[in-house]
Amino acid sequence: MTITFELDGQRFIALNGGPRFKFTEAISLQVNCATQEEIDEYWTRLSQEGEEGRAGWVKDRYGLSWQIKPGILSELLNGPDPEGVKRVMEAMIQMKKIEIAELRNAYDQRPS
Repeated sequence: MTITFELDGQRFIALNGGPRFKFTEAISLQVNCATQEEIDEYWTRLSQEGEEGRAGWVKDRYGLSWQIKPGILSELLNGPDPEGVKRVMEAMIQMKKIEIAELRNAYDQRPS
């Protein structure tokens, strides 16, 4: 009924809820990526036979939700320019897979 596993040094215990309890967005795993290449790699692998969401969310082929996000996102969303922060949020919610260059451009108000 349960399984214990480890991801990136974090221990997890999962419970088999049977056919009545399915995966929902109430449970998701977050992957912090340093580069666009990492984002692209995780996105490609996890969305294969899965479902692309918005703003860096993807469901894998089993229905588990993942948040694929760049580490720089926190920096941009906590930047000193409130208008830049707003532009980053607006840009991000229009994306499926997060594009780091587009987020930076949005903060700096440069056309992409």
